[in-house]
Amino acid sequence: MKSLICEKPFAIHYIETPKPIIKSDEVLLKIKAVGICGTDIHAYTGNQPFFSYPRILGHEICGLVEAVGDACTTDLIGQYVVVIPAIACGECAACLEGKTNCCDTISLYGVHQDGGFQDYLAVKSSNIIPVPTSVDPAAASLVECFAIGAHANRRADSKAKENILVVGAGPIGLGTAAIALANNANVILADVSDERRAHAESVLGIKTLNPMEATYIDDLHHAFNGNFACTVMDATGNKASMTNSVNLIRHGGKIVFIGLYIGDLQLDDPTFHKKETTLIASRNATFEDFTHVIELFESNSISEKIMVNQEFHFDTIGLDYENNVVKNNRLVKGVIRFD
Repeated sequence: MKSLICEKPFAIHYIETPKPIIKSDEVLLKIKAVGICGTDIHAYTGNQPFFSYPRILGHEICGLVEAVGDACTTDLIGQYVVVIPAIACGECAACLEGKTNCCDTISLYGVHQDGGFQDYLAVKSSNIIPVPTSVDPAAASLVECFAIGAHANRRADSKAKENILVVGAGPIGLGTAAIALANNANVILADVSDERRAHAESVLGIKTLNPMEATYIDDLHHAFNGNFACTVMDATGNKASMTNSVNLIRHGGKIVFIGLYIGDLQLDDPTFHKKETTLIASRNATFEDFTHVIELFESNSISEKIMVNQEFHFDTIGLDYENNVVKNNRLVKGVIRFD
């Protein structure tokens, strides 16, 4: 079968690999679509932490179950499924509390072990969720990306009519805002990019702000009818943006950090304390978040058009991955189709 392997930073190419032999607790997926994540870009440029080469990338996966192991139900054969990429041990304290998203020894398809940039992939049956045929494979491949936003909203306990500011209009920020809107919250999205703000306004129909404007805080206060955000969900991974979050919430408000900054963060403690701030980290997603996103796709509450603005084909994307993906300034979210 054909696989697209990242041998080392700035070196990705096609190779022929054996079709996987599945274990008793695994299923064999014929890959149908894979979403392109920032992880797949950072791995190429050598900026992905906790990563080793060579690696077959791709963790936002939709596939068709072609075969199952002896310990799996045969009912899965012929099912379209999405993959929960985080493989949890099931035994640590976090797993036993149902927090499989932050397992002590977590491993991800496409990051710590080979992923979906290939024709077939063996996946643990416990890491797949069936999706209805009414959901297109390209849309289904985005369930994982939307699930990150769904998990952040669940961590924030976002509710109807709450004022929510999402910072960062990349795919994760767009998905987070879309889930908050599906919860009937009042949502504003902030981003420094004119193009990304325009995209967000077009696909979500919400107000956007530029955090680099001198009037940003005043504009936010005005947009929320004289209030600040009940919750700020920051998907930037940007130190300055994350540090500023405490200035954007109302008293008694919450901050949810979705994006990861590699380093130390400082918050102004008097402001943090006087607002009795709740600070929350949000990492990965769980089974519940995936199923919630699938339900939202089924009810047409969300759409792949919120994120995706370019599609590629697996047979050709690797011929110029750097220009197709890494240096593609027009790319908001890309999906690779295999058929």
